[in-house]
Amino acid sequence: MELGLKGKVALVTGSSRGIGRGIALGLAEQGCDLMLTARDVKALEDVAQAIRAKQGKSAVRALDLREPSAAETLVEAVRHEFGGLDILVNNAGATKRGDFFALSDADWQDGYALKFFAHVRLARAAWPLLKERRGALIAIGGTSGRKPEKQFTIGSSVNAAVAAFTKCLADLGKQDGVRVNCIHPSLVETERQWRRIRGEVERTGEPEAKIRAQFCREAGLIRYGTVEDVANFVSFIVSSRATWLHGATLDLDGGEIPVL
Repeated sequence: MELGLKGKVALVTGSSRGIGRGIALGLAEQGCDLMLTARDVKALEDVAQAIRAKQGKSAVRALDLREPSAAETLVEAVRHEFGGLDILVNNAGATKRGDFFALSDADWQDGYALKFFAHVRLARAAWPLLKERRGALIAIGGTSGRKPEKQFTIGSSVNAAVAAFTKCLADLGKQDGVRVNCIHPSLVETERQWRRIRGEVERTGEPEAKIRAQFCREAGLIRYGTVEDVANFVSFIVSSRATWLHGATLDLDGGEIPVL
């Protein structure tokens, strides 16, 4: 299916690894020019090289989006490199799991600093460029925002805040011509999930396949997701094939969320 993304400019945060890397590669595959950003320069260059190897165009800007000035710096880099912006994917951010009473104020502040407040600033900084091109913004949350749990109090709270903020932006987008949607992925095969699986294998001595099946069963999934699953979904949502999709919060979850 032709998605009409060739020549579009996309900025993907947290694009050095995991879901962000997968989304960046997926959009590049559809013909987008990519601005890649995260803190790990070497990992970003590896992604950029993978895009260039397939005759795609990409640029790298390594920075810490938790810094108050980073959003403006990044948007200016996009403007300088590509002249405008069509797609913003707010993906960066991970939050700490653990017993509620063991989590510190610093853990909570760090959880909100990148995944929420950094993306608030980035949306504000990038909005004029998105408005100019009638572009699209995607926020990557997580199903914990829909199904909170006691061992993931920070992540559950942050993901719910991401979804609520995205709804607000979607309301603004109606008047400014910017399409805004939020995706809540469930468990996706990334290095972060592999660390969790390996940790449980070491703790219990059980084989990896059994631990994987246990995690899927506990979450209510038909299988683990892949970064390609998320990338394909994002590519469709930001494309000309999905222009009536606006203000939605979409569970990409293998059946995890059982409610309407």
